[in-house]
Amino acid sequence: MGEAFQYPAVNFQTHPDQYTHWRLEIDGAVATVHMNVQQDRPMWDGVYELKQNSYDLSVDIELNDIQQRLRFEHPAVRCVVVTGSNPDSPKVFCSGANIQMLGNAPHAFKVNFCKYTNETRCSIEDATSNSGQVWVAALNGTAAGGGYELALACEHIYLLDDGNAAVSLPEVPLLGVLPGTGGLTRLTDKRKIRPDVADLFCTKAEGFRARDAVKYRLIDGSFPRSKWADGIATAAQKIADSQPAKDGPAIQLPPITSEDTADIWTYRYVTVKLDGRVATLTMRAPEAGAAPARSATTWSLHAFRELEDALLRLRVNHLSIGLLLVRTEGDRDTLLAHERWLLEGCHHETGDWLLREIQLFQMRTLRRLDNMAKSLFALIEPGHCFVGTLFELALSADRAYMFLDEDEANTVQLTEASKRNLYPMSSGHSRLSTRFLGDHDALQAALHLDDPVGAADAEALGLVTASPDDIDWDDEIRIAIEERLSLSPDALTGMEQNLRFGGAETCETKIYGRLTAWQNWIFQRPNAVGERGALTMYGHPERPVFDYRRT
Repeated sequence: MGEAFQYPAVNFQTHPDQYTHWRLEIDGAVATVHMNVQQDRPMWDGVYELKQNSYDLSVDIELNDIQQRLRFEHPAVRCVVVTGSNPDSPKVFCSGANIQMLGNAPHAFKVNFCKYTNETRCSIEDATSNSGQVWVAALNGTAAGGGYELALACEHIYLLDDGNAAVSLPEVPLLGVLPGTGGLTRLTDKRKIRPDVADLFCTKAEGFRARDAVKYRLIDGSFPRSKWADGIATAAQKIADSQPAKDGPAIQLPPITSEDTADIWTYRYVTVKLDGRVATLTMRAPEAGAAPARSATTWSLHAFRELEDALLRLRVNHLSIGLLLVRTEGDRDTLLAHERWLLEGCHHETGDWLLREIQLFQMRTLRRLDNMAKSLFALIEPGHCFVGTLFELALSADRAYMFLDEDEANTVQLTEASKRNLYPMSSGHSRLSTRFLGDHDALQAALHLDDPVGAADAEALGLVTASPDDIDWDDEIRIAIEERLSLSPDALTGMEQNLRFGGAETCETKIYGRLTAWQNWIFQRPNAVGERGALTMYGHPERPVFDYRRT
């Protein structure tokens, strides 16, 4: 099948009542997430089976939903234990991404699949760091490849010591590719594994059992089968007891829905219009005069959940879309009032945990925008609402064009959302400081802006790329779009990912940056996906054939 396989459109919405591969149990402050992948229920019927608790995108969509609902719907949970519960594979925690799925998937799907799984695991780490829900991997069987990478995203890892269970990253020796879900980076940057030990581990297909895994710090501890259940329960409760409790009721996340035609998706606050290889995404502010409320449908949460769904659909289901035009509209005073309510409520000493979770979700959604493998142009036109939090959309864009009107009524406005780095990028930097790396004076000038800024001043201050007037606007935007669409999409993806993440790196930026390079290089090389490549030959009796020339 390979590149010829046309996969159906992916739906990223799910609910606990619809889970197929996971089961969630909550006992006081401890939640247990059971992985029980149904091998006969893959995303693509008839193409592969999910054997050995392996996963595809449908499995990860459910896992992402779990970690998100735990944060909003179960604030009393302070420790999350993820473990294997597949009776058909009792000796396997998780064998990683399904190899047949990867072998049949088009290249672009492989990359987007890996990107989504990385974002899910980064969200798990964010829950541990910022939401007081510490994730623990209870490996009651072998964790191989992506299975161990899931464990690496957890704060603590325990492995069953039964003489059989092991941890491994066998991608290099068995598949001719690299661990695609941050495994190498988390080994060295997160767990501080020595490079020579990591080299040994990543080329030892069978991995290490409990004794050596503890010795090399690949896990944090182990228990024999006779003490497994009690050992995990005691460790989980101790972790839960160390985390502060949260006051205030939970909320239930409603479904995200849209009315769709062939070329327009209409959500409540987001609209996407498809036009050839261009998509226009318009995000609307709250209705004029609408008061913010502590609810699941409040604008700052619901609108960003719609934005997330739109971005994921564009990313995976519309590969030919090369340019995303970002627009905003609505009442800016209402938006700014909503923003003040949210930020004051989540940063005060007695602040509301829910408002903090909303802010964190906005941060994660904006990072998805940063990670789009599509060009981003912000169009700041009369009637827009690129102020406050929504100005982060313009700062995420590769270019921002602002209409220069005669009466200077078309303005943008920076608020604490951008100035105080309340929505940091994966690098930890603000989008504003990233824009002015090495230019202290320009950054300080932007940080001291309190009033709305017109187009000419915005261009002079470096807040926008260009400010054409009414004579030039239509032609300049048209030419910019046509030129962008004429360029190599491969070169653009590499260029954009390099330019968007300037400055010092973090574990997270390394994961995404290396993913782009690894997957776009190794996943297309004959040694991996050729007729006799390792990924192609996996599961066959014949050995792969490599071209041993290095480039």
